[in-house]
Amino acid sequence: MKPRQKPLGDKNIIGANITRIRRLNKMSQKDLATNMQLLGVDINLSSLSKLEGQSRIATDKELYAIAQIFNTTIDDLFRKL
Repeated sequence: MKPRQKPLGDKNIIGANITRIRRLNKMSQKDLATNMQLLGVDINLSSLSKLEGQSRIATDKELYAIAQIFNTTIDDLFRKL
């Protein structure tokens, strides 16, 4: 897993948490994007990387899918642990 090259942005507040949760679940970005697509969210690896890097806004549909995939609540995506 290569380290992030750019500092986190300011377009969302959940990107770092999504990265943390994804890594805790030993899931790659590619696997997360695939699972999101299976739930009807049209996202590519570049968009997911930007979401995690907080350089793009997260949509409600994306938040819902991510919470479903990790069996957590949307509120938990916002919590800093």
